[in-house]
Formats: sequence, C-alpha cells, structure tokens
Amino acid sequence: MSLHRINLDVPRWDQSTFMGRFKYFLWITDPRLTLTPTYKLLEAKTLIEKYRKHEEPPGTDVSLVRRAQQLYLSAFHPDTGELQNVIGRMSFQVPGGMILIGAMITFYKSNTAVLFWQWANQSFNALVNYTNRNADSDISTKQLAVAYVSATTSALVTALGLKHYLATRAPALIQRFVPFAAVAAANMVNIPLMRQSELRNGVPVYDKDGNKVTESKYAALKGIGQVVFSRIVMAAPSMTILPLVMERMEKGVWMKKYPKMNAPVQIFLSGAILLFMTPAACALFPQKCSIRTERLKLLDSERFLEVQQRYGDSLPKQLYFNKGL
Repeated sequence: MSLHRINLDVPRWDQSTFMGRFKYFLWITDPRLTLTPTYKLLEAKTLIEKYRKHEEPPGTDVSLVRRAQQLYLSAFHPDTGELQNVIGRMSFQVPGGMILIGAMITFYKSNTAVLFWQWANQSFNALVNYTNRNADSDISTKQLAVAYVSATTSALVTALGLKHYLATRAPALIQRFVPFAAVAAANMVNIPLMRQSELRNGVPVYDKDGNKVTESKYAALKGIGQVVFSRIVMAAPSMTILPLVMERMEKGVWMKKYPKMNAPVQIFLSGAILLFMTPAACALFPQKCSIRTERLKLLDSERFLEVQQRYGDSLPKQLYFNKGL
C-alpha cells in the first residue's frame, strides 16, 4: 500500500487566516521542542530531505513525516536550513521569556535589579532577533555589536529614566508598568538594528512560483515593522495584566504569609500567558509576507525600473518574501 504523500512546501494549516497561522505557530513554538536532542533534530532534517526525493525508509508513515516536519520547522532557519541556536528559537520564547518577564516585573524597585534584568532581556532579544532574521541579508560583527549596545542602552535609559521620573510622581501601581515601557522602546530599537542590513540593502522578493525577482528595502521595512509590533504584543499581556493581578494578590493573606512566592508566582503566570501569546503574536501577520510590485517605486525606484524592463507586460503584480519572526 503506497504512502499518502504530503506537500511539505505547503503549510499544514491555511496561512491566509489568523486561526490557521495560530495553529501552525502553536505547533512549532511548543516549548517542549527545545528539549529535543540535536541528533534527533538532524535525523528529522535527513528524513525531510529523503522524503522530498521519495527516498524515505520503508514503513515511514504520515505521522513520522509530520513529526519530522515539526522538529525541522522549529529548529532550522527557513532561509538557510541551518540549525538555530536553541535560545534563539521561537520554541524557547516561553521558558526564556517567562523568567525574564517575571523577574522584570518582580524586581522593578531596585536600580541594580532594573539594570541587570533589562540587560539580560535585551541580550536575549538580540539573540532571538538575529536568529530569526531574513538570513539572505548578512550583518557584520561590528554592526551586531553596535546594534546590541544601542538596544541595551535604550532599554536601560528608558527603564531608569521612567523609574526616576515616576518615583515621586505616580502611585506604586503605575511604576509597575515601567518594565513594559522599557521593553517596548527597546524592541523598536533592537529589531531594526539587529536587521539593519535588510533595511540598507533590501531583502530578496520572489514571484508566486518562487523565482527571485529583485531585492526590496520597502519589503524589509514592512517585514521589520510587523515583527516589532508582534513582539510588543507578545510581551504586553504578561507585563500589563500581571502587575494588576499581583497588586491584588499581594494584599491577600496567602501572599503576605509567603512573600518569597512572589517571584515564582509571577514567573509561572507569565509563562502561562506566553504559551498562548507566543503563537498568537507570531500569527498576527503571515510569515510569507507580500507587497504589490508597484510598491518598489517608494524605496527601490531603480530596481523597479529594472524589473519593469525585464518583465514587460508579464510583470508580476505581487511579490513575496520572508519577514522573519
């Protein structure tokens, strides 16, 4: 009996709808995937490569292929096929993010704690941003260093500046939202800087058949803007709802009796929220993003003229690119 074959180039769920994208990202950002040994990931990649060539081992069924596909999509870069570092994978967002978010909203009163946890968070974000960039646009070590320092500095200045300003001007509850303001401001600096080569040189854009058409700065700007928005949305519920919850819980008998449980409770709750928000934020926009070809006129006028001359009447109306995560 022949194996029912699946098309690995077509996402398992409809990517034109939010729910389809949500199911897809829920599947590949499962935090349990970070525990998969490297050799298992490499085995999954090998099976995927063999399956594409119709050379998979006898007895390979659809469930095995789907599992291999899940592991591959969670751990390998979609542009290069290279194994990503485990901390930079989106499947590590829940364990990594819950610790950092929980700590930032717990230890917001001490300047030393603010400095340390904002630095730790931006170091984590810088690695995630670099890992999930459009890999067709390279960035030098010097540019990476400048991006990292700039993003970290912006977070620290925002956090300490707001903390100092609000210390005598706002109630304690409002001060709890300072970490989120710092994170949002830093994301607006961190992501564009870590992916600055895309903004400078453009990202490859393709026609509907996957043929490269040209590079586009406009596409890079659109993709990075969507990623910035998604990352802020991803962190927002944990860093805006939890302060309200903890403000109420800290007045209760149980938290007064066990004050040392404050940090573990916040870390656990932030993790529970991130389990939902990580795939939800990733699903806000399609990863395979598109632009109208005429949009090339805005930031890529010379490239548009070159493409127009090359294609003539067969000029594609839509172009597609990987926006990153």
